[in-house]
Amino acid sequence: MAVLITDICINCGACIDECPVEAIVDDEDNPTGEEIYYVYPDKCVECVGYHDEPACATACPTEGCIVWDACAEGATCRDDVPEEARTEHQPVVE
Repeated sequence: MAVLITDICINCGACIDECPVEAIVDDEDNPTGEEIYYVYPDKCVECVGYHDEPACATACPTEGCIVWDACAEGATCRDDVPEEARTEHQPVVE
């Protein structure tokens, strides 16, 4: 995983347009069946090499909607994010 969209998502679409690797899908394409947008963990690169912070979280109008999640071994993830932020699902942008 990388970042995670929580159930407070309002399905506005701001995050989809900002993702440089097209890792985010809308609620209709969410493989979990939830009515929120979804980040494919195997595609998300936390905007490493693209932006200073995940662009989806910067664009999101809902405070705390996009949070840090565990970084899978071999995945591209920011090394400046504390493990505690990931395990506690702290917001990417506060």
